Amino acid sequence: MYPKHAASMPQKVMLVLMETAILFVAGWLLLGNGGQMVHDLVGKGFLKGNTERNSMLFVLYLVVYTRMFLTIFYLLKREMPWKEALTIPFAFSFYYVGFSLFALNTEQPLVWWDFLLVLLFLVGSFLNTFSELQRHRWKKDPVNRGKLFTGGLFRFSMHINYFGDLVWVTALALLTRSGFALFIPLLLFFLFVFYNIPLLDRHLAWKYGSQFTHYRKTTSKFIPFIY
Repeated sequence: MYPKHAASMPQKVMLVLMETAILFVAGWLLLGNGGQMVHDLVGKGFLKGNTERNSMLFVLYLVVYTRMFLTIFYLLKREMPWKEALTIPFAFSFYYVGFSLFALNTEQPLVWWDFLLVLLFLVGSFLNTFSELQRHRWKKDPVNRGKLFTGGLFRFSMHINYFGDLVWVTALALLTRSGFALFIPLLLFFLFVFYNIPLLDRHLAWKYGSQFTHYRKTTSKFIPFIY
């Protein structure tokens, strides 16, 4: 896994175009007449929701979109296969479109609890992006070539970036005020634990050997101080 370094510019451009289109659909649902059109087709729920809640969700989507742009064009150095470029936007459609549809089923106004969830979203976004930036800066130093990065936020969890993803996705789910929306972060949790993390761990064990063995014995795998 991840053995090659390549620009993969066509794949990255396609990913951004697809994700931009999905973001526009989310904006149409939350801020346009998309909710009413879905309501006309389905016949139940899916109206306008709460205007302030919808606007807040869309602003947070823009934060996710900006972070995605930073990741793929600045932080990502490995090759991106076409399969990955085409499946990532599909996954993000669960966030942009899925959470938007759930939010359209509630007209509850924003309260103090929702602003705490925005803070939780920002914490998760920070854990994901800042940890990646720390690793990126460390790897740029030639002295660290061939070494495994275990510092920064990664000293609290081997996959602190994945944990950050889980945190901000959970915050978005709770902001929709729909219990069904929690199935999305739950699915993400199982995807990380049973697929992404084992796959990446096998690669790290192959690449770093004893460095990774020691790191795995002394550091939480996913959730800091717990698991």
